[in-house]
Amino acid sequence: MNLERGRTLSWANELYQVYENNCDKEDEKIVLLPIYHSTANAQIEVTISEDGMFISAIRLEDKNDSVTIIPVTEDSGSRGSGIAPHPFADKLVYLAGDYRKYTSGKRSDNENYYKAYMEQLELWRDSGFSHPAVNAVWCYLKQGTLMEDLIRSHCLILDEAGEKLKEKEKILGIAQEDAFVRFRIQYADFMAESRTWKDTSLYRSFEKYVEETAEGKQLCYATGKVVPCTYKHPSKIRNARDKAKLISSNDESGFTYRGRFDSKEQALSVSYEFSQKLHNALKWLISKQGVPIGSMVFLAWTSNLQPLPEILGNPEEADNSQEDIWEDDWEKPEGNNEENEKRLISDTMPAYHSRVRKAIWGSGGKEALDFGTDASVKAMILVMDAATTGRLSMNLYEELPISEFYENVEKWRYDTVWIRFDGRQKKKELRSFTLYEIADNAYGTEQGNFIKCKPEMKNDVILRLIPCVVEGKNVPDDIVENLIHKACRPTSYQNRYNWIKVLETACGLIRKKIIEEKEKRKEKEEYEVALDETCRKRDYLYGRLLAIAEMAETSTYEKKEGRITNANRYFEAFSNKPYQTWGVIYNRLNPYLNKMGPGLRRYYENKIGEVMELFDTDEFQDNSKLKPLFLLAYHCQLNQMSGNKNANDPFTEEEK
Repeated sequence: MNLERGRTLSWANELYQVYENNCDKEDEKIVLLPIYHSTANAQIEVTISEDGMFISAIRLEDKNDSVTIIPVTEDSGSRGSGIAPHPFADKLVYLAGDYRKYTSGKRSDNENYYKAYMEQLELWRDSGFSHPAVNAVWCYLKQGTLMEDLIRSHCLILDEAGEKLKEKEKILGIAQEDAFVRFRIQYADFMAESRTWKDTSLYRSFEKYVEETAEGKQLCYATGKVVPCTYKHPSKIRNARDKAKLISSNDESGFTYRGRFDSKEQALSVSYEFSQKLHNALKWLISKQGVPIGSMVFLAWTSNLQPLPEILGNPEEADNSQEDIWEDDWEKPEGNNEENEKRLISDTMPAYHSRVRKAIWGSGGKEALDFGTDASVKAMILVMDAATTGRLSMNLYEELPISEFYENVEKWRYDTVWIRFDGRQKKKELRSFTLYEIADNAYGTEQGNFIKCKPEMKNDVILRLIPCVVEGKNVPDDIVENLIHKACRPTSYQNRYNWIKVLETACGLIRKKIIEEKEKRKEKEEYEVALDETCRKRDYLYGRLLAIAEMAETSTYEKKEGRITNANRYFEAFSNKPYQTWGVIYNRLNPYLNKMGPGLRRYYENKIGEVMELFDTDEFQDNSKLKPLFLLAYHCQLNQMSGNKNANDPFTEEEK
């Protein structure tokens, strides 16, 4: 991200405050890095005595244990191909005085690397802010025997000739000659922290050393103070291998700042301390609660770091099942009415409201949730992606009052709720949709039992939907239109359950659009999920007719018979020319009606007749394309009939 003067740095200030508020807190799992420090993955651990004598060395075999906190300089923290040694732990090429003896290749002559490292370490050692560990490492490495000691300890393996490091031999996936080394100091005081990468006193020693020796003070645009500034900002933001940087102004030949400013100093000036704190806070938050979405990273946090409700997905609501569901399982209930109610409909709208409110606000509700005494507590939402290998772009940043954030998330789940089929538990329940589901179902393709969207498309859809969830913005029309288009083509899916998921998603988003339109007209009433048997709208009635025709035909099928109904076969044609297509569907329904007993046939004919009576004659004969409302009516009618124990046989034995 290229920043320039005049552009708000509110996101940076918020991250800076996160660091200030949490730098003294201890978290054993995820460490908030001290300033002027970064992380590296070590492959070798060397133990030396306090006076610099070699004791032992081991290969690190666990990647999780290899993550090491190291001091870094302004240059080494962003080093590329040049010589820029880290102040303490580093690669063999910098540490080993006998590196040339056992290696070959471009950097086998490491004299300049080794010299630069030792001179830099000596300056720290001779300053008034030295540390026993610094002296121990300097005394040991000055002997120039690191490679020999590692070979004797079987950390490095020689070739068959016993002269050079064995080619293709790796440690945790890294070539031997590129191994990173960290140090453990065996102090006379056994209570002292021997692991230098966890020694807070070593952290503080380096921090004081940097602060006292820093030069080149300028005006920091972020703090307004005249302090040492930097133009070399940290990388490794999303993960330890991430080379992309969030702040950059070093392009003197391109157009990073040219055309508006004469120099990078005019474009942006940020203190080294401020940069370190905001980047370390960002890395810490991403490690704790960032959500990777392909190459993107989604991050949401509050100024007081309290937990936030789920945005991208609803874990307590999401349907993770991907079973092959036959249409009978979805449409034909068995057993008595009470069992069907438990099996097919798990809750009602009031129950769903209560469940979502509890999930978002907590068991005590909105009134019991403590937002803190400060009324300015905010929620921040940040999405980043790598525009290029070296540049990290900020695709989205929003901040809003935390109470508004909670209310918007709650409203999103209310407005998008629909009756969902849970293939795992073979029941229906009211649930909202994760943003992953919406993206996959709107733009994905069928892949066996799954519907999957291309990663780039999924990133784009989720990025566009996030403001709808957290800010209450309207759902983009093209996403809803794509869902409608796919929902009208059931025969394009090999697995019926995949189409059912698309249909449910389309219904939920159509319902959301209807509510948006009502709000635009300042109508407050909520659009219900249940079937409205009094609705006389043409689109709604045609949707009901299609569902009744489908239920009638499937009622004659044998169990587990996976045939396509005429209603499904002509679904798309029906949506475009309902009057003409209904005549075809009804004529083809007659043979199935003739197969039924008199009671069941009369039941379906009566259902069709009830709907037909609600039509206005002119509207029934209108052959124009149906509006999306017909999908809601279709799905609601299916649910209403599949939840009725008499849908397949509406008459008792006595009545027969």
